[in-house]
Amino acid sequence: MTNRRSFVLGLFITASLLCTSRTAWGNSEINTYTKTDFAMDTVVSETLYTTGEDITADVISALKDVEENWISWTKENSQIYQINQNAGSTVTVSQETAAYLKQVLELSEASEGAMDPTMGKIIRLWDIDGEDPHIPEEKELNTLLKKVGYSKITLDGNKVTLPAGMTLDLGAAGKGIGCDAVEQVLEKEKEVSGMILNLGGSSVMSYGSKPDGSSWQVAVTDPRDTEGDYLGVVALKGTEFLSTSGDYEKYFIEDGVRYHHILDPSTGYPARSGLTSVTVVCDNGLDADGLSTACFVLGREKGEKLLEKYHADGLFVDDSGHVWLTEGMKERFQLLKDTYSISE
Repeated sequence: MTNRRSFVLGLFITASLLCTSRTAWGNSEINTYTKTDFAMDTVVSETLYTTGEDITADVISALKDVEENWISWTKENSQIYQINQNAGSTVTVSQETAAYLKQVLELSEASEGAMDPTMGKIIRLWDIDGEDPHIPEEKELNTLLKKVGYSKITLDGNKVTLPAGMTLDLGAAGKGIGCDAVEQVLEKEKEVSGMILNLGGSSVMSYGSKPDGSSWQVAVTDPRDTEGDYLGVVALKGTEFLSTSGDYEKYFIEDGVRYHHILDPSTGYPARSGLTSVTVVCDNGLDADGLSTACFVLGREKGEKLLEKYHADGLFVDDSGHVWLTEGMKERFQLLKDTYSISE
């Protein structure tokens, strides 16, 4: 029997080398370009449909530009780095950065702080994605929690004021911002008819349409069997953005307890919402990325209410093997694993 994971993976993960093919469509010949590269700290896979030239390299450049010049907290050229370095003072940023920051702060407010861009120091304290993942000392954690709070950031046009001692980190929305930047690149290329962009499996953008008009198919990882068959497949139509947040992506286990990277800003500890994975689909990359994180922290019921505000679709997987779907997601999702059940 063919492994379903391998089959579905082939729907959207491309070869490691640049490949080209051509398809006759109407009066024009559509070229198909596929490319795999590395950007935003993950493997990036592209499939591009166009009657023009190959611009897959431009897509990678756009992603690297977002990372290096906009959102990185470690690279000196990044505007977020400059804001952090000048905490306590007012920093002038580009209109693009100001717009993204405004959107992040609006999502933080809508989620009642479940997604908070000022968690950077606590994320570094846990070091879950680093060389020394550990449970921090309670006293140190509580001290840093006093410096957390999105509402303490002042944004006036393109002038940002971050209070002294605080850190700004847009990592929870970074890949989504990258997808939004790529959409802007594609919109300028009138010859492009479609693209599927995959950033490490957790953030996916579909753009335009496939030559045969069928929907884009995106696999969703089983949070408790990441190397086995996929949990299911989500269909995207036209230009849409998908983001998945799960406790299986980055974590360590101590005394039988899983400590994952999605931290609850109210406690400073990994979120305990009864969920193992959340997948969100909406019409904006930043929102999709931020919403999947916020919904994971909030839990299913509050998460569903938040998704309604953004007219987004959601898929929630709980720690008992149940899959919960919003109304819109019911029309998109196909379950592949018989070890899970869809709940109403």
